[in-house]
Amino acid sequence: MRAAPTSTLISVRIVYLARLREAFGCGGETLQLATDDAPTVDSIVETLVRRGGAWADELAPGRAVRFEVNQKLARRTQAVANAHLADARLARAMGR
Repeated sequence: MRAAPTSTLISVRIVYLARLREAFGCGGETLQLATDDAPTVDSIVETLVRRGGAWADELAPGRAVRFEVNQKLARRTQAVANAHLADARLARAMGR
């Protein structure tokens, strides 16, 4: 009998800045993501939005949010599986 395939997990540390920190009531968290899902900034945002409440409101489509991966500006399509511990930062863009 063959063993079931196992997923490799990565830890993604998420830092919430400015308005998002206030809205979510925390400065950050660490998510465990399966690498077989090819995690991206967008898949992290979708995971957070599924929580509902302030998460869904603040990260809704059309809301101005800036993303960084490993301290570099990133698009929503940016992969986060390229490091054992990725650092994703989310901040509301000013003026919106």
